[in-house]
Amino acid sequence: MIEGMERIVGEHRFFAGLDEETVRFIAGCTRNVRFDAGQYLFRAGDPADEFYLLRHGRVVLELPVPGKDVVAFQTAGEGDVVGVSWLVPPHRWLHDARAVDLVRAIGVDARCLRKKCDDDHDVGYAMMQRFVPVLVDRLQATRLQMLDVYGTSR
Repeated sequence: MIEGMERIVGEHRFFAGLDEETVRFIAGCTRNVRFDAGQYLFRAGDPADEFYLLRHGRVVLELPVPGKDVVAFQTAGEGDVVGVSWLVPPHRWLHDARAVDLVRAIGVDARCLRKKCDDDHDVGYAMMQRFVPVLVDRLQATRLQMLDVYGTSR
């Protein structure tokens, strides 16, 4: 079965350019997952123990706002990664992620991958190279959404 996951992980654009040994190393932390429309992949405040590489479907990222409706700040689709809080202690989700339609994804066990990154700093560096652009993109999307929600003061 691991050969199948190695192929699936290796073909996902998020891991493009990784050598076969690294893909095999990472694939040991993965599984196939499925979410129905409306189902949450994770909720703000929950432990960030798994992140997802989308293969099919869309996921909306939402910020819960006390006393107001949730604020959607980004939609992820095929080829995207959902979940970056697994990288930063205390490893808790900072927002919700909800399936818009049927989602098929690669679930990555974050505890397993964190350990592998600690054990092999080359793998850790490769993960950071891939996740930092995602973090910057999410920060920018959130900033733009906040400008839209609150408007300008001028």
